[in-house]
Amino acid sequence: MAYPSRKHRWTAEEYLAFERQSPTRHELIDGEIYDMAGASLEHNTINANVVMTLGVQLRGQACRVLSSDMRVKLGKANYSYPDIVVVCGKPEFEDKTADTLINPTVVFLILSPTTERYDRGEKFQHYRALSALQAYILVSQDAPRLEVYTRQPDGGWALAEYVGLDQRLTIPAIGCDVALTDVYDRVF
Repeated sequence: MAYPSRKHRWTAEEYLAFERQSPTRHELIDGEIYDMAGASLEHNTINANVVMTLGVQLRGQACRVLSSDMRVKLGKANYSYPDIVVVCGKPEFEDKTADTLINPTVVFLILSPTTERYDRGEKFQHYRALSALQAYILVSQDAPRLEVYTRQPDGGWALAEYVGLDQRLTIPAIGCDVALTDVYDRVF
């Protein structure tokens, strides 16, 4: 699949038409398209661990956990693939294709050296604008460490850090309790 010139500013419509036919995933941020790179063994292990842990706890509940193939719309014309997304209640989609979620409740991003700065900064800024989002969770690959940003009643965001395998994370928005030993099983 050919890309338009790098100077081309993608519209949401162009991006979705391209992305829905592409064998690989891409994000669209501020009119620019970005390839989604492969992930390390640690990244994939953490992802699977979190999906399994949350999936068991959410079975039969109003929330569901989705892995990294669920695209999320961020604002008017930005699209991202969080590593893990939890949606509560009825999933809402951008259009009838039902492949672009607009109401995530919780997202997890597993940090990598190439994405960490962006995930902490501009990407978080885009996610904060989603009214349904209640928690934005950054997961380190280098040490047992989670950074949890939780939406406050006044609309602000509070940060809580969980460092060490003896820690447990409670996520009130989805009613889950996660031990870091489960998150990092076979990683540390």
